[in-house]
This record gives sequence, structure tokens and C-alpha cells, in this order.
Amino acid sequence: MGSSTAGQVIKCKAAVAWGAGEPLKIEEVEVAPPQAMEVRIKVHYTALCHSDLIFWEAKGQTPLFPRIFGHEAAGIIESVGEGVTDLKEGDTVLPVFTGECGECRHCKSEESNMCVLLRVNTERGVMISDGKSRFSINGKPIYHFAGTSTFSEYTVVHGGCVAKINPDAPLDKVCILSCGVSTGMGAALNVAKPKQGSTVAIFGLGTVGLAAAEGSRMAGASRIIGIDLNSDRFERAKLFGVTEFLNPLDHEKSIQQVIADITDGGVDYSIECTGNVKAMIQAFESCHIGWGVTVLVGLPPSDAVFATNPLNFLAERTLKGTFFGNYKPLSHLPGLVELYLDKKLELDKFITHEVSFADINKAFDYMIKGESLRCVINMIGN
Repeated sequence: MGSSTAGQVIKCKAAVAWGAGEPLKIEEVEVAPPQAMEVRIKVHYTALCHSDLIFWEAKGQTPLFPRIFGHEAAGIIESVGEGVTDLKEGDTVLPVFTGECGECRHCKSEESNMCVLLRVNTERGVMISDGKSRFSINGKPIYHFAGTSTFSEYTVVHGGCVAKINPDAPLDKVCILSCGVSTGMGAALNVAKPKQGSTVAIFGLGTVGLAAAEGSRMAGASRIIGIDLNSDRFERAKLFGVTEFLNPLDHEKSIQQVIADITDGGVDYSIECTGNVKAMIQAFESCHIGWGVTVLVGLPPSDAVFATNPLNFLAERTLKGTFFGNYKPLSHLPGLVELYLDKKLELDKFITHEVSFADINKAFDYMIKGESLRCVINMIGN
């Protein structure tokens, strides 16, 4: 479909979640035209992120169904709504779960990517312009997820959440830059900022943790210690620069003490990528007094509480948090795509599986079983 569909409702297939933890069902949905400041995108490739899994299970989150998940993707703009000037039909883009309005204090700050207007809101299932969904089945609204809903052949996204990229980029690879890889890599490069020859501990060796390891390697860290409860992950982690592996279950001492023993008092930097509050505390208490820096990346349950002795701060340790690796999506993602095209950033090794859209539930199975890093879902069937 091209410009002939602009301004019209498009009927297409989408993977709809009808209830918490229920297998997604491929349905025919109606996708309304983009309204003011919105664009409609033909999704070519999308990937499953752990955040999709968390909100699909809805165990610690507010359930909102029926819903179309998906927020790591790449595609082509089919049409644009009123007021959109920076994007046009035919542009190659990455839809992103958070945005950049360009006008608020955060967007004008070099320090923040927490856009007031377009910062992610996972509990909102409608578009911000009019409080309505652009998806429906037989007139019944289907909720959006994270403003992206890329488990649909077509989706509508606010223009401030769409990064225009080089059309030469392979969309089945760069689609994973929309969330996990950028989050982990940015946590290292933009927030921890490891110095040449430093020691880094990475807690959690999923996609985000391995991206943090990759970022640490790129920054010049000489020793990268991976910590995970699954020892099977170590061999793969070596591909991302991890030099040593620790499984807390293999040690009687606390993992903080084990790390202190093998690093002469603690690591220079630690990056926590699990969202488990116990691991967050362990990561903080594993960094060296006097200069140690810890970055929290993982998304914890909404009722989690971080508790540590204040003396750990007074001993000149630093605790930081990050959101999307401190990248501004529209400003920075095109540059990451160029790094990939210039072979300075490796993405292919993060992609362990690819499935057809019809087999999207296999992607969930792979992730639940711990078999995949990123499973890319082919939405165009070639």
C-alpha cells in the first residue's frame, strides 16, 4: 500500500493480546489514519523485548487488555498527519517507545532525555492527542502499548517518537536499536563511562546486560565481569567482551564479597540490568569505595524498595540511574545506525532467532525458556 491509502482506514493483521499471559492471536484489525502530529508506519521487522513480556504477563503491572504489544521495530512511513513536517511518506524509520518533542526543558537539556510530552507511559493505551486508540476490531477499540504497538502490520505513532534513519540500513538488524541494545550500550558509554583499563561488573547477561558489556568493551574496559544465575550464558557473553563469569549460586560468600576479593576491594563500575532489587543492591555494594560508580538499568517492580547502609554512599560511591541509555531517540538513534553501517557497532550477534509473524508466539516461548537474546519477527514475509 502506498499513498493511495493516505487518509483511509487500513485493514491489516495484528497480534492481539486478549488477556494476561494468553497466547497472542492474529486478528484482522482496522488502523485509523494518523491524526495531528502522528504518522502511520508499515512495520517491516519487529523484535520481542523483555518489557513486552513483563506487561503481557501483567504480574506486577496494571493489566490493560485487549492490547497490541511491540516496541522494537523498523519500517516505512505510509502517511503522515497534519502538522508533521520532519517526516514524510516513504521515510525509513525506527518507532521508539519514548520521544523527543524538542521544546521542553528536558529536550533542550544536554543532560536529559526525559521528554515531558512524550516520555514513555506504559499504562496509557491511547494516543495523547485525543485520548483514543487508532486500532479497532468491529468497532471495539484495541489498546496501544508504549505508543508504538509494532506487533501490527501497520501502526500509528506520534511523530516525536519516530527516528528517521538511513534507508540503506537493513531493517531486520537495526530494528533492535529501538530499545534494549541502545539502553544497555548507552548505560555504559553515556552514564558509567568506563575509563581505559578499568574493571566493570555487569549484573544480568540478557540482551541489555550484554549490550552494556559491549559498550564497556568499546570504552576500553580491560576486565568485564559478568554475573548471572544461569551459567550457560557465559560462553555467549564472551562474544560481547565479558572476560570472567560469576554465578552467585556457586559461592557461599555474598557476591559483593566475592567481587571485592577478586578485584582488590571492588570494581570501578557496576551496571545492573535485571530489575531485581536485590541485584541492584549487590551491584552498588560491589563497587569500590572512593570512586566506584553503579548504574541501575533494569526495570524493578513498582513496589520495590532499594535499601542499603548510608555509609556506602559516604564512602564515596556513586549511584546513578538511566533511561534508554540517556539517548535522545530522534537526535541519537540515526547516529547509532550509521555506526552499524560503518561496522563500528555489532548488532547481528544479538539476534539469535527469527520467526514469521504467524509464529510470533514462538518468540515468547524462546524468551521465557531463556533461549533467545533477540528474536526478530518478519512482518513482510520475504
